[in-house]
Amino acid sequence: MSPVRHTISAPALSFSLEEEMETIRAQLGSASERVARTLVKDGPLRVTLVGLNADGMLKPHKADGPITVHVIEGEIEFEAEGKTWALPKGALLALDGGITHSVSAKEGGIFLLTVVAVPRGTGSADVGTNQAGG
Repeated sequence: MSPVRHTISAPALSFSLEEEMETIRAQLGSASERVARTLVKDGPLRVTLVGLNADGMLKPHKADGPITVHVIEGEIEFEAEGKTWALPKGALLALDGGITHSVSAKEGGIFLLTVVAVPRGTGSADVGTNQAGG
């Protein structure tokens, strides 16, 4: 994976996802399984464009905070808690924090991963909770 060479934190950021996907496609040509490109890393918010080659995968792992996965090219398989979702282009999946999951792509795919990082020692169930009873 290449180091980030663009601004990833600012009051406002704008990207061409098509241009970012072109970069991912080019990098996938020399990668064994996957390429990731961080677009935003600001406070607790992380937005990363992830590309998987055919038969590429992300081994089982977990994020402390909630995540979303938005497939923007190809199709991926997302597995969590004994269930597998086939996610085609345009699909969006949301997953609570702390859940072990894996991702694979038989034919390859590109997805936008959004992660809300939570401070160590707090659970994702605490994120966004209204202390006044909400």
